[in-house]
Amino acid sequence: MPTTLSEKDHQPAASPTGDPWLLTPGPLTTSPEVKQAMLHDYGSRDHHLIAINREMRDLLVKIIHGGQDFVSVPLQGSGTFVVEAMLGTFVPPSGKLLVLINGAYGTRMVKICEYIGRSVEALETPENVPVDPAALDAALQADDSISHVAVVHCETTTGILNPIAEVAEVVARHRRSLLIDAMSAFGAIPLDARNIRFDAVVASSNKCLEGTPGMGFCLARKDVLTNTQGNSPSLTLDLYEQWVAMEKTAQWRFTPPVQVIASFHQALMEFEAEGGVEGRGGRYAENCKILIEGMKDLGFEPLLPAHLQAPIIVTFLTPSDPSFNFENFYDRLREKGYVIYPGKLTVADTFRIGCIGRIGAEQMLGVLSATRSTLKEMGISNCAAAA
Repeated sequence: MPTTLSEKDHQPAASPTGDPWLLTPGPLTTSPEVKQAMLHDYGSRDHHLIAINREMRDLLVKIIHGGQDFVSVPLQGSGTFVVEAMLGTFVPPSGKLLVLINGAYGTRMVKICEYIGRSVEALETPENVPVDPAALDAALQADDSISHVAVVHCETTTGILNPIAEVAEVVARHRRSLLIDAMSAFGAIPLDARNIRFDAVVASSNKCLEGTPGMGFCLARKDVLTNTQGNSPSLTLDLYEQWVAMEKTAQWRFTPPVQVIASFHQALMEFEAEGGVEGRGGRYAENCKILIEGMKDLGFEPLLPAHLQAPIIVTFLTPSDPSFNFENFYDRLREKGYVIYPGKLTVADTFRIGCIGRIGAEQMLGVLSATRSTLKEMGISNCAAAA
């Protein structure tokens, strides 16, 4: 598959629904079959819903090779809901959390802890620099009161991949508990519980697993989750109580998002058919390669070097040309059928283009073609960023 545009602009087919292609960190473009799966109504005690809920939970544990050591606890709401549920459930009122921060989602975890009354400290690196295992080692050595460490696997602020294995090794050596926000990495970047020690990881239905928004899930080490009873400051976000109820009744404690569950089950079937993490991650890696090479050909500069770039979302530096206006650029691409994302950095003026969802080489070549014609319309010939 060529990774550069021919002289003739590439004209991809429109999405099956006529909607624009979503090159964002989520919600994402989903398959027609995932959409179709939502067109049914189920009662909360429906035998079919109970069956697919059980299969869904088992498949999620399988993705991390969790075996009998891990259990799956789904939860209504967006990804942030389940992040808050994880922090409130696993960090007891007497505990202390150290959050490794190199972007907005690490910062959000600190804010959650402040809201729910958990002792929290932050260890921060710049947004374009991975979290630092050596600094973590020193922090844990210096402070015995730190009981838990939280880290984002792929920080969507930039698309940077954090060194989860190295972080996990440090945390395990100090006999602390590791909690992982894998929201934008789960299903595309390997996380093997047989090789990496962690007590809980959270993600959501609408990222790399390509379901629809409305449900998060926590994969928890069973023996650790068993000891979290009474920790949560929230009724609805108590993962221990959610797990106990599901084990006893096979049902959700509160009204389940039935259409989201049905579509997510279909998405998991498609994930398995594509080859799991290897297949899904491979497609995204090819998308990312095409995108970065094509944008470089157009003169844009990626924020991150290749060895730090996860194949999830790519941050590009905004051109210094005074004719470039992101809102105008965004609107013109949207009219051509592509939705991208604004930047979220403090270190530089940027914008982002995602590589995930039910998209492939055709859509990546399409957005490159649309970008080329949009630059021409805007009168921009130099896409270099300011020094």
